[in-house]
This record gives sequence, C-alpha cells and structure tokens, in this order.
Amino acid sequence: MKYFKLLLLFVSFQIILNAQGKTYWWNDQVFYEIFVRSFYDGNNDGIGDFKGLTKKLDYLNDGNPSSTKSLGVTALWLMPVTESPSYHGYDVIDYKNIEHDYGTNQDFKDFLDSAHARGIKVIIDLVINHTSDQHPWFQNSKTGAGAVYRNWYVWSTTNPGVPGPWGESVWNSYGGYYYYSVFNSGMPDLNFFNQNVKNEVSGIVDYWLDSVKVDGFRLDAVRYYCEDGNVMADAPSTFSYLKEFRNHYKSDNPDAMAVGEAWTNTASVIPYVDGTGIDFYFEFDTATDIINAINSGNTTTLISQMNNLVTVRYPFLQYGTFLTNHDQVRIFSQLNNNYSKSKLAASILLSMPGIPFMYYGEEIGMTSSSDDPSKRTPMQWTNGTNAGFTTVNPWHSIPSTYTTYNVQTMSADSTSLLSWYKKLIRIRENYSSLRRGIYVPLTTVQGLYAFGRYNQDDNDITISVHNFSSLTVNNPSLYIMNSSIPDGNYKLQDLLTGNFEGNLNINYGGNVNFSLNASLPPYSSMILKLDPSTGVQSNETVLRTFNLGQNYPNPFNPTTTIKFEIPSAGNVKLSIYNLLGQEIKNLFEGYLIEGTHSVEFDGKSFNSGVYFYKLDCGGFSMSRKMILLK
Repeated sequence: MKYFKLLLLFVSFQIILNAQGKTYWWNDQVFYEIFVRSFYDGNNDGIGDFKGLTKKLDYLNDGNPSSTKSLGVTALWLMPVTESPSYHGYDVIDYKNIEHDYGTNQDFKDFLDSAHARGIKVIIDLVINHTSDQHPWFQNSKTGAGAVYRNWYVWSTTNPGVPGPWGESVWNSYGGYYYYSVFNSGMPDLNFFNQNVKNEVSGIVDYWLDSVKVDGFRLDAVRYYCEDGNVMADAPSTFSYLKEFRNHYKSDNPDAMAVGEAWTNTASVIPYVDGTGIDFYFEFDTATDIINAINSGNTTTLISQMNNLVTVRYPFLQYGTFLTNHDQVRIFSQLNNNYSKSKLAASILLSMPGIPFMYYGEEIGMTSSSDDPSKRTPMQWTNGTNAGFTTVNPWHSIPSTYTTYNVQTMSADSTSLLSWYKKLIRIRENYSSLRRGIYVPLTTVQGLYAFGRYNQDDNDITISVHNFSSLTVNNPSLYIMNSSIPDGNYKLQDLLTGNFEGNLNINYGGNVNFSLNASLPPYSSMILKLDPSTGVQSNETVLRTFNLGQNYPNPFNPTTTIKFEIPSAGNVKLSIYNLLGQEIKNLFEGYLIEGTHSVEFDGKSFNSGVYFYKLDCGGFSMSRKMILLK
C-alpha cells in the first residue's frame, strides 16, 4: 500500500506538470481596470465620462493588430458605472442607469459599440452584496416591519452584538430596529435568502448581458453575499447562491464571464473554484508575493506560491493575476518609484500563468498614498495643465509627478515604462505559450525566478528568466527534470531584445540543464523563444547516445544499484534529484571509459518518497524515477 501511494504521488505530479487543461477567451486577454471618473473628461466639467473614454479608446487598442502605437490591451474592467451618491460608485441607487456624471445610457452603448469594433471586451463591476442606503429599496425597507421591501435587507428586533469578519460593528440602529451592513452603515446588505432579491439580481444580469451586451462582470465582495447565523464570510449559502448565479448568466450567454473579488488568502479562495461557481477569482496572495519578492530580492515565497497555484490549487490557468488595484497603494509607489523594479513587475505579470489585469496608469508610473481617493486620481495624459485630463479643475488633484510620468512624454521614449508595457503586451499576444501554456518551473540560482511555458496545441515554447537581485547575474544555470517540453535542439531568441542567445538541447523526458550564455543586470528579464529550426532530435537518437537503465531493486530499502552504459570515454555526472528538480546528492562526477558502469546509492539518510536519478554524458542527459520505501 505504501508503494501504491508513492506511485500515485509520482503519477499525479507528472499529470499536474504536463497536462494542459481547457482554456477560454479570457485567457487570451490582457485586462485593463478603469475608473471612468478619472480616465478622460469629454465634456469639460472636471469629471471623466463615457464620451471621454470613447475618445481615448485608440490609446488602449486602436483595432489594428500590426500597430504599435496603442497600449494593446484587449479587455476592460470598468469600476462601478451606475447611479450612486458617492464618487466611487460602490453604493448603488439604480442598477440599470448610468451614473449621470458619466453621461447617459446611450453614451455607454456608444462606447461599448466602439470598444467592440476594436475587438475590446468589456466587463463591468456588479455590486450586489449591498446597495446604498439611499436606494429606493432601502428607503422603503426602513419605513417599518410591514414595508414591501423590508425583507430585501437583513433586519433584527435586537442588536445581535456579533462583530463582523474583521471585528467591526455590523449592526446599525434605525427606528428601534437594527439592520446589517458588513462594510458601513451607508451600504446595507441585501438579503439573498429572499427569492425576490435573487430574481431582481437575475433581471439586472439579463439587462446588461442581453440588452446592453457587455461581456461579463467583476463581482465585488463575493465572500459576504450571505450570512448563515454568525458566519458572515464564506458562508455555505454563499457558495450555493454562486452556483445559481452562474447557471443564470451562462443561460443568458454561455460565453459570458464573471470574475470574483474574494480578498483573502489563496487557501480560502480554493473552495470557490470547484467548477460550479463563477469562472475565476483574483489571486491576492500572488500579487503580494510579487511585490515582496521584488523589494526583498528573495524569490522563495513567490516560487513556492506559483508551484502551489499550478499543481494543487486552481483549474488550469483560471485565476486573475495583478500587481495592485483601486483599493491598494499603487505599484510604482510600493516599489519606491524605482523604474527598473517597475519594469520587472510588468515582465512578471505578463509572462506568468493566469489572466493578467492592469490598473489604469500603472503603465506610466502613477503614484498614490494610502487613502482611497489618491489611488484613483485622474489619468496623466500630458505634461500640460491638469495633465491633459480636463480643461477645468479636475475632480481630484493630480500628483506633481505627472510632468514626467504621462502618456505623451513616455510614448516618445522607447526606453520608458509605457514602451516596456507595450512590448510585453504584444509579446504575450503573439506567443500562445504565454497565454495558454503549461507552467514548467525551472531551478536556477538564488535571486532568479525562471520558468517555461509550453502550449501543446501549437508547440509554442518560451522560457522566462527574471532577476530579482540588485546584482548582475552572469551565465545562470537553469534546470528541470521530466517536463512536458518536447526533446530536441532549439535556438534561443530573447523576445525582449530580438537577440539570439545560443542553443539549447532538451533531452529525452523534457530535461533542461544548461547555462545561459548571457548576463542579466539587476531587475532585468529575458523571455526566450525556443525555435526548433535547427532540427528536433528524436527520442530514439538520444537513447542511442547512451543507455541509462533502471535502478535495481526499485522500490528499494535502503540501497539500490544504478547501471548505465556509455558509447565512448568521457566526462559523466550522475546525481539524485527530488520532485522539485533540486539536486540532493551527487553520486559520481568524473571521467569514465567506454562500457557499462554501476553506482550504488545508499538512501538511509533520505525520507521515503519518489526521487529521480539523472545521468549527463556527452552533451546529453537522461533521467529515471526511483522509489525509496522505509
């Protein structure tokens, strides 16, 4: 039974590493989050609007695949666009009418048509956990126990006194009763145990998908939809409702997409992604790990997190990646306005697995402090008056750095952060491995993070190498065992520079073990395209080069003998590796004559488990699995 469990562990590891799962249209997109109030003022009142946004669509994507002028994003997430008494819009008073500051419903439809004509998808924020306390439903609900909309919200005759998910007060007194609101008293929670509420939400979904034709939704505050007694976050009834919600929007449009904001650790998000709820969720832990790794130069936590995501956590590539969003201090500020670190952050976001989301202004180094309005300031278009956002006083002051960090100035500089984002987005667009490819973690030197991406559908292969350290790294070694990457000889071209960086031989079993003939300056990246134009070498040819037999016995306890045959004299190396591709013991390294050789491995000091042994000889490598039982 112990052997069977270990074999299952090995098999599951191989399947996870090598299997390419189902992907969807959203896997091909680079999303761009926009706060309409701050994007561009089209009617000179100091407030961004849909006429202004429509005028700036060519900046985002001009619809010409061969153009390099636009940013190149292919999908937009719009923060709340419906009527609200607040500047941010997350307290709705009318779910079917556009915020009057932003224009009319027709203005929105004109914008949507223009976006779709350029091939840009559009999703909108759907805020249904709560409404504004000024919403007509709540205005009626608070009139008394017999009100028509009384049970559309959560009322209590006494104060339950139970604190909220963060220890906050969630029960608010009104008219001798108490109503529930997880965020603040101005945002009372809707009651999703009331079928009328669910029916109304379904009607709102129908309106936006069927009548208006948006492409999907970003769902705010998903974790708090339902309250099961004192369980105010991640309640069982929330999971049940999300299944109903999915069934409804997919019945409207099977291609409609919904992404959820479940702002918590990865382990707490996983129960939401069992395939029965909405399509995917944002990966907050990964965003934090990227920033921490860049600032510290230590990649350990980020690499571990990524191995978790792709091996035991999410359905294949179904999670949203990002650096920061509208609730967080902007990435440029978190990286201390460091240009090189900001380019590195962009390189990681747009080469790693997942569905990337950018926050508007991220590409030009916009900054913020910790208060929410400062995180949502007007877009910086030029170095002129009001950053080119408006001809009158803007709704919010603009950071003084706009004179340097703006679209106009940075568009004219081929080395700017904006130009870097444009290049990365086009590389991701042009190479399917970066959008839909399997993730292949590579072992390398400290301070570097390297991984391969392989799309089995069209054999597109890339290897990304990122330097998180403050030092130049010369000729780094890269290694992986038993990956899904096809064996063969490849030319390496750095897609970021266009330079050819030598050749790479991937041996039978997808083994990669080579030193990159290049130097990586601090906080720099390489995205290497593997071009098989030199000719792919067959497995049979590799096998004829030398013969690496199976260890015997296998399973073993505690010793085993490894035999191998080499066709001519030369230097060989035989080593033991763990499942993560880390070398844990060098059994032999030196010169051997032609013929058959054997090496005994004593595993007394090792734990039971699955290991690999790997032989390097004459420029080729081969590996086999071995199982230790104790």
